[in-house]
Amino acid sequence: MNNNKIAFPHISSYYIPIKYIIKKITKADIIIPKLNNEETIQIGSRYSPCDICMPFKYNVGNYIDALNKGANILIQAGGGCRYGYYAELEEQILRELGYNFNFINLIKDNHISLIKLYKEAKKINNKLNVFQYIYYLLQVFLIIIYLDNINRYKRENKVLLQKENEIELLLNKLKKIYSSDNLTIYKILKAYQITKKNIKKISKKNINPTKILIIGELYTIMDEAANHNLEETLIKNGSIIYRYTDLTYLLLKKRFVQKKILFYSRKYIKYNLGADGAESVYHALKHSKNSIDGIIHIKSYGCVPELNAIPVLNRISEEYKVPIMYLSFDGENNIANIDTKIEAFYDMIKSKKQIK
Repeated sequence: MNNNKIAFPHISSYYIPIKYIIKKITKADIIIPKLNNEETIQIGSRYSPCDICMPFKYNVGNYIDALNKGANILIQAGGGCRYGYYAELEEQILRELGYNFNFINLIKDNHISLIKLYKEAKKINNKLNVFQYIYYLLQVFLIIIYLDNINRYKRENKVLLQKENEIELLLNKLKKIYSSDNLTIYKILKAYQITKKNIKKISKKNINPTKILIIGELYTIMDEAANHNLEETLIKNGSIIYRYTDLTYLLLKKRFVQKKILFYSRKYIKYNLGADGAESVYHALKHSKNSIDGIIHIKSYGCVPELNAIPVLNRISEEYKVPIMYLSFDGENNIANIDTKIEAFYDMIKSKKQIK
């Protein structure tokens, strides 16, 4: 009998594809912590070093919730910055709290290793073979790509739709289908095509919305709880949102575009800034040349790569006369203060348009 109960940290709705592949390749039970919320960050902050960045605190909060629900195997993945070195400290903190578990660190050379994932899964499920593993990887990559595609369309079009909530209903329906344990590649493809078709049927308004670019640190950008649902706030304020950091980019595209990013941004940066700092500069520059109304840079408190990008972003903002706002999150931000900053940011955009 398989008594393994596996858990992993949350980041937005990506728990859906992650749960699917872990369950398929290990045949273990999957324990899903509560979606990130105020309690998660409070618990994580209580047991984390005070000056460590917010994703670490969310991870610790997730792990404690999962362990309390019976998880006995924890998985850590992700890298590119300090995030890739979190596993050892997280494990130490949890063991000092008295928890007993097996910790699987999938990081190699500060990046997730799919080979390591296969080897660790094989230890849990010795019936797993390479062909099954590749098939499940293909499935999960399709799920990630298709969810990211629909979310991207939502960010860039929701404010234009006559029935804004329709896209949320269709997206939630797609998530429900992809949450099934019995998917095939055909089912994954079919569900996506039907969702796309139904979304295109939603009629659009004839309006001229504000265009906002969101750049910054990947965790804070991708997790709604970490950024206090910033995107929905901006959409309610009548904005189209451009945001390019998602799991599809991080897993499948990033390694192939680094040279292009540095070449395009060569006037401002000569070297990679670490994590996604260079990407922040690249997208800010590209959109500033193409009439973006404003840029919002968000990060976890103390994120060094994004701190490195800020002086360059200020220069781009000044040269192209594009308003830019910086938001730094530590899990204890006052929502009222954030709303005040957003209101002031929109005032800057309106003033710029009036001057034109």
